[in-house]
Amino acid sequence: MTLTPGTLGYLTLAVTSALYQTAYAATATTQTQVRDENADKHIEVIEVIGDKGIATQLNPSNAEVAGIFGTAMTLKSLPRAATSLSQTALTTYNIESLHDIAKVAPNTYAASGFGTPSLPTVRGQLGELFQDGIRRQAGNNGFGIPFSFNSVGQLNVVKGPPTVLLGSTQRNGGFVDIRSKVASVSQTTGRVSFKAGRWDDYELMADYSTPWVKERTAVRFSAQIKNANSFYDFAEHKSENLYATFRYQPDNTLTWDLSAEYYDTEYPDIAGINRPTQALIDQGIYITGQGQQADGSFVPGAGAVISPTGQVRLPRHRVLTHPDDINNAQTSILRSNLTLRLSEHIALRNISYYQHLEREEIARNSFVEIIDGADTAQNRTEVDIAFNQNQLTTLALDIRYNDVLGYSQFTTEADNPIDLSGPLENRVIPLTAEQRQRLVMLRPGLFVSPGGQYDIDQDGQGDFNISDTTDSTTWQTGLAVQHTSNWTDKLTTIAGYRIDYYDVSAADALPPAGVDIPASDTYTDTLHSWQLNALYSLTDDLNFYVAIGENDATSNSMAGGTVLGADNRISAANFATENTLYEVGLKYSPFDALFTAISVFEQTRSLRNRDGSNSGIETSGLEAEAFYQGDGFWVNGSYSYLDAHYDDSAAAQGTGQVRDAFDASRPDIIQGTGTGSPAFTSFAASSRQLQGVAPQLASVNGAVDIGDAITLGASFMYTKSFPLDFLQTVRIRDQVRWDINATYQFSPQLQVRIDMVNVTDEENWQPVFEGGYFGATLAMPVRPRHTSATLQYRF
Repeated sequence: MTLTPGTLGYLTLAVTSALYQTAYAATATTQTQVRDENADKHIEVIEVIGDKGIATQLNPSNAEVAGIFGTAMTLKSLPRAATSLSQTALTTYNIESLHDIAKVAPNTYAASGFGTPSLPTVRGQLGELFQDGIRRQAGNNGFGIPFSFNSVGQLNVVKGPPTVLLGSTQRNGGFVDIRSKVASVSQTTGRVSFKAGRWDDYELMADYSTPWVKERTAVRFSAQIKNANSFYDFAEHKSENLYATFRYQPDNTLTWDLSAEYYDTEYPDIAGINRPTQALIDQGIYITGQGQQADGSFVPGAGAVISPTGQVRLPRHRVLTHPDDINNAQTSILRSNLTLRLSEHIALRNISYYQHLEREEIARNSFVEIIDGADTAQNRTEVDIAFNQNQLTTLALDIRYNDVLGYSQFTTEADNPIDLSGPLENRVIPLTAEQRQRLVMLRPGLFVSPGGQYDIDQDGQGDFNISDTTDSTTWQTGLAVQHTSNWTDKLTTIAGYRIDYYDVSAADALPPAGVDIPASDTYTDTLHSWQLNALYSLTDDLNFYVAIGENDATSNSMAGGTVLGADNRISAANFATENTLYEVGLKYSPFDALFTAISVFEQTRSLRNRDGSNSGIETSGLEAEAFYQGDGFWVNGSYSYLDAHYDDSAAAQGTGQVRDAFDASRPDIIQGTGTGSPAFTSFAASSRQLQGVAPQLASVNGAVDIGDAITLGASFMYTKSFPLDFLQTVRIRDQVRWDINATYQFSPQLQVRIDMVNVTDEENWQPVFEGGYFGATLAMPVRPRHTSATLQYRF
């Protein structure tokens, strides 16, 4: 039998079903009352009608975190730095994207992700995105598909690499684990909301849960529709997300959740504003003049040099977009989450996931990324064996399959030569006949890179441009063991080890004409990870923890695929990334209304550069957060300090410094070097500060009740100045952002909320891309003051 991605998804669910039927039949007569170890039960929050109880649902003292170390743990007893956000918290803090978690979680400041964040950023690095403990497909270097919160019941931000149960991944600064919405077998709840905001930004959401058979089965449906224009030119966002879940819970020994999600979205690729001089950041002053190539062409291209023609104050909405750009994606996801108590001493968890993704971006600046089909399936079975009340061993078998067929072309993209003050034609990069000869035709008029390098003319040189085109398959098989020991009433340790075996194949998905045998390669490797966590209760209210660990990680391409290098081989360096974590912290909660946490860490990791190389990064810092709930008010605050620098490692940037893009004809405007841009620049090994990362971040959120019907809230965030480029020639200055909100409760069911974002209309900036590769090329203007209103009805 041939195993295809489609059949694998159905087989995964069939295996889960068989596991349930076999195990449950063996324990159908078991009536032993046991504690609830079902992770998702801890997010089945009974929603309180109206505003009363909102502060309670925000309070981290009440949060339980499931899946990180297997069974659910309270945030106070979790031996890692983490922030937990309930569904209510996501609404209250007005978190609309994964980057908005910086309002609450320390060290989560992020670059813009080309205006459409698909991944979180933690401790200065793109993080992983998990859902119910399974890693989701994600975009290459952070530009994937926008994340929809429609299926989210709880969001946990965890600092540092994933634990051994979660497995080997690509990104290790930290991760977000989404706990999916579940249906309640005990009550019917519903919610409908409509949001309208500036720039014709509209969103409709409906969420309904009801028992099917009371106290036994339940269903839940949720839908989200977005239709939004944008502050930025030519940057509409449209999407539909449909989510459905079914719960089977016949008794207290078994819970089985099945869910399906479909997401269809059209969204922009916003490259921000090019030529980021200090004058642009500080005063909005832009240098005009179209770049010219060595052959005299004014079409943007590699090494083009700009002769400055003047300066203008460029409108902040005029970014590198084009009305004819195409960018859309469709994805379907199936999930299964089964928890079963086999006996008094043995419990089983089986988590299954299948996702199919298709994506197409064709931009007028010659950038192309087409995922013709990416299929990912994963099944993890965890077994808890309790030898006694104080010793628990967890064994896990984890199998992940990833198959990607995709086409890419970014080798002729050129941003700095484009004069944004001129006509739209300035932004178009038509391919010359010579450039087309170094590419292959995917469709009439559409050219992409081949997935391998070839010497057609036998001159000893490769004849083609290489990007990320691939037809690759990855099998990842992981075995993990974790042991939890309660040595005394005060001391608990969690030790774990995991081994992952990778079997990878990659082939050229689109070889050039005349190539009879497409380039291909296979590769196998074994990756290891270990962790040691200890928690000591200094008092009943104060916990001290230590977390140390090492893990190997991978480096992947779009949708988790693997590409061939210029030598038509899979690079062993893609599986040789080593990461370490040393972390200590305190968590203090003397009573339910107060929770505080502080951690100090040192972490080494790897940064994947846009050219596929890796740079070693060393980070250290401090993180603190606190929440207090008073009578009729609540307040939350966080602070982070991050020292991120290269670990005696080389670095890469698309252009060395912004003045390289200009000649020296107008020293009154800029003292250009005439080097040209883009001109890939590699910097010698150093311990220089990592560009594009905020070294300090502070935020405060709070709200106060005014009578029984009105609540007023505010949010403040401060980011410390940091360099935009490697040579630190341009800096993003200290920045602040104020948001305010007001809620009016018409009745226990009906409320309206008004949000005003960036009240003081600050002209703030962000890096466009994680890792600083475009630090001398692009910067993203943050949106100005804007307001939205949300009408919500609960039933």
